[in-house]
Amino acid sequence: MNERGENLPCYHPCHKNYNFFSQGCLICLALALGWALAAYVRNREIKQMNDAMRNGNSFPFLYHDINELEHSNQVNLPRVSVVMPLKGFGEHNLHNWRSQITSLYGGPLEFLFVVESTEDPAYHAVSRLILEFEDYVDAKIIVAGLSTTCSQKIHNQLVGVERMHKDTKYVLFLDDDVRLHPGSIGALTREMEKNPDIFIQTGYPLDLPSGSLGSYCIYEYHMPCSMGFATGGKTFFLWGGCMMMHADDFRQDRYGVVSGLKDGGYSDDMTLAAISGAHKRLITSPPVAVFPHPLASDLNFGRYWNYLRKQTFVLESYISNVNWMMNRALFGTHCYLSWGFVAPYFMALIHVAAGLRFYVNGYSVEETPYTFGGLSLVTILAICTLVELLSMWNLTRIEVKLCNMLSPEASQLSLASYNWGLVFVAILVDNFLYPLSAVRSHFSQSINWSGIRYYLKDGKIHKIERTQRSKDMDPVFTDLGGKHLYGKKGLPMRGSFLSSLSRTLAQWHQPKKFDC
Repeated sequence: MNERGENLPCYHPCHKNYNFFSQGCLICLALALGWALAAYVRNREIKQMNDAMRNGNSFPFLYHDINELEHSNQVNLPRVSVVMPLKGFGEHNLHNWRSQITSLYGGPLEFLFVVESTEDPAYHAVSRLILEFEDYVDAKIIVAGLSTTCSQKIHNQLVGVERMHKDTKYVLFLDDDVRLHPGSIGALTREMEKNPDIFIQTGYPLDLPSGSLGSYCIYEYHMPCSMGFATGGKTFFLWGGCMMMHADDFRQDRYGVVSGLKDGGYSDDMTLAAISGAHKRLITSPPVAVFPHPLASDLNFGRYWNYLRKQTFVLESYISNVNWMMNRALFGTHCYLSWGFVAPYFMALIHVAAGLRFYVNGYSVEETPYTFGGLSLVTILAICTLVELLSMWNLTRIEVKLCNMLSPEASQLSLASYNWGLVFVAILVDNFLYPLSAVRSHFSQSINWSGIRYYLKDGKIHKIERTQRSKDMDPVFTDLGGKHLYGKKGLPMRGSFLSSLSRTLAQWHQPKKFDC
């Protein structure tokens, strides 16, 4: 009751509210700190390249020391085989493939494009590309056939490894949505030569949103992980889009890399990361291993949801009990932090709504001390959110600048196209949906990946279903690149995310009947 004798609605920041807001602020500040450290590592590489240019090196995007370009050094570089498992053909693929095969690596180099069958649209597109560059690069296309014991991607990778040159020292696995820099292969190889103890060299993408909310959700999903790849050295993270390994590890099946992947493997990077952890092997990520990743211009919410489903589904695959426990810990921690991050913003809406109500009704601050305290918490949360967004903006700005320096001949990237209002909305949407996707993946134990449905049992693939494409089944497009999976160009998906999500929930116990 106020001084006028009126009863006021009880909106006040109880201890639980304080806990909610403090948790949200801590998560914001932790992310801001992580991105600031990642920006420092990337920016240090930019400074080294600038120093090299001031010292007369016109090719710092290849080597910091120009003497390494001498023929006597280049002639001794080891042979590298680049294996690219392909599926479908999209708007950015041709540009990406050109960036891969036009590498300025000075040593022996071969490119192995691996497809499931000649009916894949990628087969004809790659065949024309190889014909165009046949006098300049050693490239071939391999038909791997259908996988029976693992995911199609892993099957293609292993077939590529079997067909690589007998003198290959390092094998580099690349996804077809990776846009390489001219010196990327040389930089990865150089680190492998410096430290033979490295088990895997990896990198990470810099997402270039296309403007849709779905594309910004994917950008936001990748950004927290980016700090784990911007260490300038040792990391526990591994991205399957770029992995350089010792070829002999596959020839001799060291640490069970071949058998671990082949025997029910679903995710190449999660499986290899688990093997690395089990055998205490070293994974590193050089600061120059950041790659532009343009997202499809028509990437809608339906495709974003399917992508998120695939990302959460990897936590259901494992190769050992320890790996299972690690995945369960990641599952619980990520779900807790995701909703722990979103909850304060819902509380903030309640406090703001209460404050507006009191203001419209003409109450003074003295009459509503609890509401004023709640709005103070909202203000603190807003400041922490701003700090987080500024740190994300700064890391993106530095990575854009680094990518431009590493690919001076390419069209220059720009931050101008980023909509930071949509970035904030995407942060809330993605963190709200992650636990829903993770729980869905846990109970379904099946996923549709590029038109193939995989079923897990005890953490491994035990059943693979391929059916004829129909209106209600296999998707016409993949998720990020908007690639056509079939010979005929299909129509864009028109369903909203809500309809996609409602359909997913409706078929919770019927995973065979629908897409995910």
